[in-house]
Amino acid sequence: MTWMRGITCQLQQWKAARAQWKADMAEFKVAQKEARRKGERPENPGPPPTGFSLLPWLLMGMGSFSNLLQGKTSNPWIGGLGLFLFNSLYIYVVFRSFVKEKRQAVSTLVALIVMGLITCGLALGYGGSWLYFFPLLGLATGAVVRGPRLGQVGLALTTLAAAVSVYRAGWDAINVAYGTFLSTMVTAAILSLSEAVRELRAAREELARRAVEKERMRFSRDLHDLLGHTLSVIVVKSEAARRLAPRDMDAALDQITDIESVGRQALTEIREAVTGYREGSLATELDRARSALSAADIAPVVRQSGPPLTPQNEALLSWVVREAVTNVIRHSGATRCEITLDGVLDRVRLTIADDGPGDGGTAATDPADADTIGIGIGGTGLKGLTERLATAGGSLLAGPSPRGGFTVTAELPVEAAELTSSGVAASGSTAPREP
Repeated sequence: MTWMRGITCQLQQWKAARAQWKADMAEFKVAQKEARRKGERPENPGPPPTGFSLLPWLLMGMGSFSNLLQGKTSNPWIGGLGLFLFNSLYIYVVFRSFVKEKRQAVSTLVALIVMGLITCGLALGYGGSWLYFFPLLGLATGAVVRGPRLGQVGLALTTLAAAVSVYRAGWDAINVAYGTFLSTMVTAAILSLSEAVRELRAAREELARRAVEKERMRFSRDLHDLLGHTLSVIVVKSEAARRLAPRDMDAALDQITDIESVGRQALTEIREAVTGYREGSLATELDRARSALSAADIAPVVRQSGPPLTPQNEALLSWVVREAVTNVIRHSGATRCEITLDGVLDRVRLTIADDGPGDGGTAATDPADADTIGIGIGGTGLKGLTERLATAGGSLLAGPSPRGGFTVTAELPVEAAELTSSGVAASGSTAPREP
């Protein structure tokens, strides 16, 4: 039968909830002992409360049950049926009250209203110990009704309990109304506070998880940009030294000296990236880009204009120069690379353009080199730069140029912040500079 199947399913759910609660409680006790052993304050507030925590209050109805067994209640079958229905609805309501979706369901509110009708009927019909079903009704009401309507519902239930108690037992039973009010408000307050504490704890754990994820992303981007650029420069300068060694040993030694300098600088930058305190200097990065492009037989042209930049913008644009120039050297097959920095209204714009075919002799054939500038914005390096600039309110565009070659354009808002002494203006004039 359908109703028997429903009862069986409900009993199975309660059994599973009980087993889960016992497991959570055992884990909580172990955590408590471990925290006390280490002399720390335990952060785990314990397993969340369930309907089992409100079941012991059903003992308040033992007086009515005793009256039924002793034959002190007229129409015992009606009283017994009422007691059974009230206890069943109480268990149903309190177990649903700990799940927000079920607590707000219409079926839960209907069950609570039926409980109220049964309580009024039993209290008016029998009085005495049957009046103590009102505080039990208050417990169920406080568990279900939380929020702005709690005060109104609590006062209405208290008034109803007071009226029925005075009618059946006179003013001596007014304490039933007081108990009803306390059980309603205190239950709602404790459960709401417990729920808020757990939500705050969950939010703190989520924030911590996101902070770790954000730091992991920052670290991976920094290592990618640092190592990709540095190793590319070392490879290019090593090739230049190999070509120069047979005919010009002094020039080859200069390239080897540059390799040593780049390696030492890379070690310093990696240490700074690990600690999170690296702030790039755009002027230094432009000088390094010019040197790396020249070593790769690519003519660099650097144009700079506009006001000095903030340290944050300098650091972000330094990353753009580093990544774009690395890709030009590794993959473009270009003979000329133009780097233009200027201020446009309230934004600063950096453009790196080359004249290469994009698939020249230095194009990547290894899948590990998938972040080539020739394949657009989808590469790992450019994707990381796009995220960096978007966080600061900027943008990054990359794609083939109408005149041929490839162009990367980065824009950032001009920030009214403290200017750095190593800003763009300190690096020279506004006229094009050839190597």
